[in-house]
Amino acid sequence: MQDFSAATVALRAGGIIAYPTEGVWGLGCDPDDERALAALIALKGRASEKGLILIAGDIAQLMPWLEGVDEAAMARLRASWPGPNTWLIPDNGRALPLLRGAHPTLAVRVSDHPLVQSLCAAWGGPLVSTSANRAGEPAAMSAAEVRATFGDRLEAVVEGPLGGRDRPSTIRDLMTNRILRA
Repeated sequence: MQDFSAATVALRAGGIIAYPTEGVWGLGCDPDDERALAALIALKGRASEKGLILIAGDIAQLMPWLEGVDEAAMARLRASWPGPNTWLIPDNGRALPLLRGAHPTLAVRVSDHPLVQSLCAAWGGPLVSTSANRAGEPAAMSAAEVRATFGDRLEAVVEGPLGGRDRPSTIRDLMTNRILRA
């Protein structure tokens, strides 16, 4: 089993980590730490209005953010997870503004990547997940690319393989079922 202690210590201290996701390397932080969210957005040079994705190892980790979602919508979520499906859910007031961005919704996904699942289990909840790149540049595809781009500005880099997908997750609106990114 992989040791995630450096990553979890970094997250608890408000740090930013990098880790492999299903298709690209991601950057993450504690979704409940406003300073960490601001630092992550600044590191990427990303507009704060865009919001960020919350990634989890299982649906139970997302339940505080899913409170208030009706049973029919929950059934759609459960049927699509774990897997490459990011859903925009109505914000129930749980998400910090920097996580949600300028939207009334929050982007959430339960990953099927074993490393992400184990990392979230070690951390004890979901993580912010955004591609490891500066805004407008291609996402990193290796730990070496992450280090070349961000150097010592990351508190931990979790080594491991990508999940084998060749494109980002599908993004769909939970209330309308409309696909926003195929």
